[in-house]
Amino acid sequence: MTLFDQAREKVLETQAPLAARMRPRTLEAFVGQRHVLGPGRLLRRAIQADQLSSLIFYGPPGTGKTTLARIIANTTRAHFTAINAVLAGVADIRQAVAEAQTRLGERGERTILFVDEVHRFNKAQQDALLPHVENGTVILIGATTENPYFEVNKPLVSRSRIFELKPLEESDILSVMERALADPERGYGRKRVRVEPDALEHLAHVANGDARAALNALELAVETTEPGRDGTLVVDLAVAEESIQRKAVLYDKEGDAHFDAISAFIKSLRGSDPDAALYWMARMVYAGEDPRFIFRRMIIFAAEDVGLADPNALRVAVNAAQAFDYVGMPEGRFHLAEACLYLATAAKSNSAFAFFDALAAVEAERVEEIPQHLKDANRDAEGLGHGRGYLYPHAYRDHWVAQQYLPEGLQGRVFYEPTPMGYEAGLQSRVQQTREAALAALREGGYALALHFAGGAPGPAESSAADPAAGASVEAEWRMRGRSTLDEQLGLLRERIFQLADVQRSHLVLDAGAGTGLLTWEAVRRACEGGVWVRVNDDGEALAIAQQARLLPALAAPVVVQGPLEALPALIAEREREPVRFDRILARNVLGRAANKSERIGLLAALLAPRGLLALAEGVPRLGERLLAGLDWSGLPKALAARVLAAEANIYADPADPMVNWDDADLERWCRDAGLEPLKREVLRHPVTFAIAPELVRRWFGAPREENDAAGAAVREGRLAALLGDEAQRVRDYLERAAREGTVRRTTAVALVVAARV
Repeated sequence: MTLFDQAREKVLETQAPLAARMRPRTLEAFVGQRHVLGPGRLLRRAIQADQLSSLIFYGPPGTGKTTLARIIANTTRAHFTAINAVLAGVADIRQAVAEAQTRLGERGERTILFVDEVHRFNKAQQDALLPHVENGTVILIGATTENPYFEVNKPLVSRSRIFELKPLEESDILSVMERALADPERGYGRKRVRVEPDALEHLAHVANGDARAALNALELAVETTEPGRDGTLVVDLAVAEESIQRKAVLYDKEGDAHFDAISAFIKSLRGSDPDAALYWMARMVYAGEDPRFIFRRMIIFAAEDVGLADPNALRVAVNAAQAFDYVGMPEGRFHLAEACLYLATAAKSNSAFAFFDALAAVEAERVEEIPQHLKDANRDAEGLGHGRGYLYPHAYRDHWVAQQYLPEGLQGRVFYEPTPMGYEAGLQSRVQQTREAALAALREGGYALALHFAGGAPGPAESSAADPAAGASVEAEWRMRGRSTLDEQLGLLRERIFQLADVQRSHLVLDAGAGTGLLTWEAVRRACEGGVWVRVNDDGEALAIAQQARLLPALAAPVVVQGPLEALPALIAEREREPVRFDRILARNVLGRAANKSERIGLLAALLAPRGLLALAEGVPRLGERLLAGLDWSGLPKALAARVLAAEANIYADPADPMVNWDDADLERWCRDAGLEPLKREVLRHPVTFAIAPELVRRWFGAPREENDAAGAAVREGRLAALLGDEAQRVRDYLERAAREGTVRRTTAVALVVAARV
């Protein structure tokens, strides 16, 4: 840097706009974006450890994208180079890359290349940068106000970590302005300036999450206000209103704001919330959206989401759109409002999606010939017999007659499912009755009942439809096909847990009992900005997590702590100097046999951030089907079999056994005791088929003992042997034979409780 460059920077420090002068220089001074920069979160840890991979910061203006990049420049040991995509070309990229290669080769120094407005790079410029990001010559940090998934080269996005910055809270903007008023070097700390509280609050509110807009308005207010007689410059509410006259609504008709606003509008209509629908529509109209675009979306919505629940909705939407074309603005806003309110309050049905099921059947299956009686009889009735056998419905009572309309290979296939809403509710019984009658007619003609259960098995039945066993066997086979495996049940459980926990991109998530990672990797996918911590019990679990984490970029890998649940706060404190609080804690089977279940829930509750959620998923033996009751005991005397089942019932009724002396209501009560507010409680019951392991038999019939394991959980073995006395060995032999010969099918119960920290 030359002396002239230094002199220019010194002048800019004093003469640059207030927003530029007040740009934070350290991570501690950065305001807002706690969802990605809070203690323990992924981005903060990466910056502090100087272990950055390529990043793209995406968000509205004034949220700190460039500031964050400059903070990284101040903290990293790598060389920092900045270019602006509006001004730079391919030659600038090549020069920056060449210098990076030189530094890497001569001194082993990495280069961070910051590209502001990265979405402005054309395809050629992005392609020129891609190989050097891929081979690690440069670490890219891009900043953009546009959605990078649409505006940035896909290969470049796939090699970068995306962090979405959100509009600042009003409290954050107030903090930024107060800092500017107090700073003697870069702000107004040396001047006698007093800004009235209501003026500051107005600026913070109208800035709409944009710190730069607030500072610009503050600067305009201060610089254009004359000091009073005592030399104090006072900015009151009137001055503040003059300085920032109109609330700026972020809206780009081809960008994210456009699509997000219309999405919010449609989802509000779908959710039957007229207030929210009116708000989002008003926001679009205020920002200059074309009302015809809004009408087009409402016409689509009338068929897609209201449908036959209220057939009048489509007429209202179309008529309102035509009326708007006659009237225009501003009176046309009444027609917008009428259509919006009608659609929001109408009964809803998306049964029109049945068309896409039919389309999928056409795409997936061979093209079936049109049945002879449905073909056009006007041209080939005599020569080819087209149309012969067609029954004219109007010639029959109620203008309906049972006959075949689908191709033979699709008989019994159901596409349309009427909903119990509005007008369509009256169709349900009528449609079902006609289908049943049609299927009865087809049975008499020799078609298999399998078509009804299996949804379209081709060909005629192998046995006559007059055989009543044929339909029963098909139904039994169909039900067996629907039997879930353990893997499927775990997948359903995971899906339900995440549905209830509502994990978002920016959340900091703790998997409190990772095991082999059932919940961990879904959390990593969903919380891709906030980050994931996991607790494992032992080296085996840690190794399983580590092996899968090798497939991820270092920045995306979860933070793993190992030890008992009771040690979790200390384990976290060892990793982070600042307190870490989690937005979501997922706890699956972390209570088990422990006697101190309430204390364990309290420990997890203390790790939650305000408004954070704890999602508990615990297998509850008391609510599940008894294991031994599912076995065939016909090989033992009835009295002995009854004793076995009674002994099992006795074990499940033991009030002193922490494995079985609680249920889902206790989970909810323990959450309340921990200061949490339960939001949801449900029990999932799953049929599971499994073999009886010899180890399980040994535990039932081994030498009776009661002790605690390493985690303090109660272990009780040999209890069946103690209850059965002299007959224990006979029952054990029988069970071991049964274990070798087959499997047991039983229903397990998992309690789900979601509670919030208030």
